[in-house]
Amino acid sequence: MSKQGNKVKKYLLTTVGLLSVGLGVVGMFLPILPTTPFLLLAAYCFVRSNRRLYDKLLSHKVLGAYISDFMLHKTIPKKVKAVSIATLWVTIGVSVLLVKLLWVKILLIGVAVGVSVHILSFKSR
Repeated sequence: MSKQGNKVKKYLLTTVGLLSVGLGVVGMFLPILPTTPFLLLAAYCFVRSNRRLYDKLLSHKVLGAYISDFMLHKTIPKKVKAVSIATLWVTIGVSVLLVKLLWVKILLIGVAVGVSVHILSFKSR
């Protein structure tokens, strides 16, 4: 890849990282948005594009804890698991009630089951 291509890639990754941090912070207050996946995506983007932002994100007193807990221990706090799964099933339940197509309802329920199993597969703190 050319120097200019690398530069564009770094700007794109930095932009995606910054957007992910923003969505992660919003997710701390809106239960429908997950915080940890957005912060992990931001860390992934920053480590490949802007080491200064990566270090700043990991050393942040609030946001850094979400990332380090998951990266170091592969754990999710029990409260976060409970809120995530409850929010998931409420939003999927409402969606299933509003959708008319049976195959979409089945798909939504399948996604909810899969995500729930995935969340529960992590150890709790």
